[in-house]
Amino acid sequence: MYPGSPAEEYVTARGLGEVAGKFGLGYVLSAQPGHERYAGSLCIPYLRPAGGDDGVATNRFRCIADECVKDSDGSYFFEKRMKEKHDHKGGKYMSLPGDPPRLFNTNALIQTSAVLVVVEGEFDTMSWDLSGIPSVGAPGTGTWRDYWTPALLGYETVFLIAEDGPGVTFMDELASELPNGKVIQMTDDLDSNAVLLDYGPEALKERIGL
Repeated sequence: MYPGSPAEEYVTARGLGEVAGKFGLGYVLSAQPGHERYAGSLCIPYLRPAGGDDGVATNRFRCIADECVKDSDGSYFFEKRMKEKHDHKGGKYMSLPGDPPRLFNTNALIQTSAVLVVVEGEFDTMSWDLSGIPSVGAPGTGTWRDYWTPALLGYETVFLIAEDGPGVTFMDELASELPNGKVIQMTDDLDSNAVLLDYGPEALKERIGL
């Protein structure tokens, strides 16, 4: 239900329309009984590199309701560098009940590369992928699991991208476990997707010196 949906409009406005198909993004136009809470949401699947029955480990759902993501003039809050207003039950993101945190875009871990980028959030992960740099994303601060760390040890450099104070603390803690880790704070507290939108994919690569 993604083509022509509010989800496609939102993702395209974030500059990620080119990789929407690669990441299997969807839209919940209608929902089966028990899943009504996800209706109207952007669906973000966590894909399994090895495939499986449907190639999906789990799904996360993101609120894109107009009243939460758009200002009174119809423009998206992020276009004005304003925070979205998700003050409803469930908040900005919803996971399936009982679902543990998972690393997003684990397909990047089986690509041949000397470097890897680690970020918070799916949109930032997609932004780095669009720039041509393999990247994985934690679903938020405080979600990192110790058993994810060994997968990062074989790289020449793992760039740990932080955008603000809590993000720096999170990435500093992760860097303490990674001898190849290098914390990079984005300028002006911008997240990676904002940098992509404002300055293009080359600006992301320049920020980490590539």
